[in-house]
Amino acid sequence: MKKLSLCVLISATALAPAVASAQDTVRYWMWDGQQAPVYQQCADAFEAENPDIRIEITQTGWDQYWTNLTTSFISGDAPDVFVNHLMRLPEFAANDMIVDLAPLIEEADYDTAGYLPGLLDNWSKDGAVYGLPKDWATVAVAYDTEKLEAAGMTPEDLADMTWNPEDGGSFQDVIAGLTVDTNGTHGDEADFDPNSVATFGFVLNPLSPQGETEWAYLAASTGWQFIDEPWSDHYNFDDPRLTETLVWLRDLARVHHFMPTVEQTGRLGAETLMFSDKGAMTVTGSWLIGLYHQSKPSVAFAPIPAGPEGRKTMFNGLADSIWSGSPVQESAWKWVQFLGSDACQSIVAGSAVVFPAQQDLMDATVEAYAEKGIDVSAFTEVATPETTFAPPITDYGNEIASIVKAALERVMLGQGDPQEVLEQANDEVNWLF
Repeated sequence: MKKLSLCVLISATALAPAVASAQDTVRYWMWDGQQAPVYQQCADAFEAENPDIRIEITQTGWDQYWTNLTTSFISGDAPDVFVNHLMRLPEFAANDMIVDLAPLIEEADYDTAGYLPGLLDNWSKDGAVYGLPKDWATVAVAYDTEKLEAAGMTPEDLADMTWNPEDGGSFQDVIAGLTVDTNGTHGDEADFDPNSVATFGFVLNPLSPQGETEWAYLAASTGWQFIDEPWSDHYNFDDPRLTETLVWLRDLARVHHFMPTVEQTGRLGAETLMFSDKGAMTVTGSWLIGLYHQSKPSVAFAPIPAGPEGRKTMFNGLADSIWSGSPVQESAWKWVQFLGSDACQSIVAGSAVVFPAQQDLMDATVEAYAEKGIDVSAFTEVATPETTFAPPITDYGNEIASIVKAALERVMLGQGDPQEVLEQANDEVNWLF
């Protein structure tokens, strides 16, 4: 793997953690605007306990966040602590940009047993730990209750949906019923006009390489998996079960016209389509519950459909990592410990913006959402070892993402034989190793 110009700062790892002083300022970066005020409450509580440390929080949008972070690594002026994503972990770990917290956890006798199973494992490799979990996420169906009622369906019709790649199961039946043309005819009626759709029964974000909310939950429900074990050097994008899943999605748009095609969607996301009444149903992550509630109060949540192997959702989780070049690593570690503790996580739980990583706070979080009138059971009931799978964690994440994204786009555009496209992409991916 190429180290790029980022290797220039590897020497920073040789720096010993600085001793906390009255002037210590820990710079903390994050991308979620909904969470920033919540973590400012955590910062206030932390500073009250640690008057010699100041927490400076900077929040920027997702795309700009990673651009700024990469630039700051190169310039040697990165944040002391930052919210990290699993897809960036291999790159940061390989280039020694983040601190191995394992010896610090042992020295501090920091209790990690309270995290939901699997969260800490995702951030560990060969005994090293590269971040303390801060939250977790699953996916669920988001649907417009008004459009559901107009289609003559009830929430109970969505509670036990099934799916298969051959005919789409009852999931496709619901999608068809929610699709409406400009004459008011539904997709499951004989006179439906596929060339003049007013509301699509199903909308998605443009397909991403990990497919968390777009395709991975369907493919996994057939028994397919990205890799056979964490940090594997072999991917399974050539598995026919994945091809069948993607072909079903493609045909939902290009054959049945129940979902916008790639050309129709463009760069628009599922949220834009849902909020503008162009979509009746989508699949979303639990981190967007608050946004849906604020922007489209008529939206409610239902379980993802059960495939041939049952329901499967990606179980993702963010973590807080420490920059290896931080001049205030001792203070940064105190802040990271606090972020992962009940003291901060209880604040997060009460805010109902995400599900905190501490398992004993799940009920409190559910209650906080309920006080806002939001039923989040569709997200919590699938948060079990039997129904979840981890994101693919391997080296060469950026290169793999580029290869897979191009292949997914070709499949969705109907360019070439889907199996051959995915086999070629899989060969390119595995060649990297």
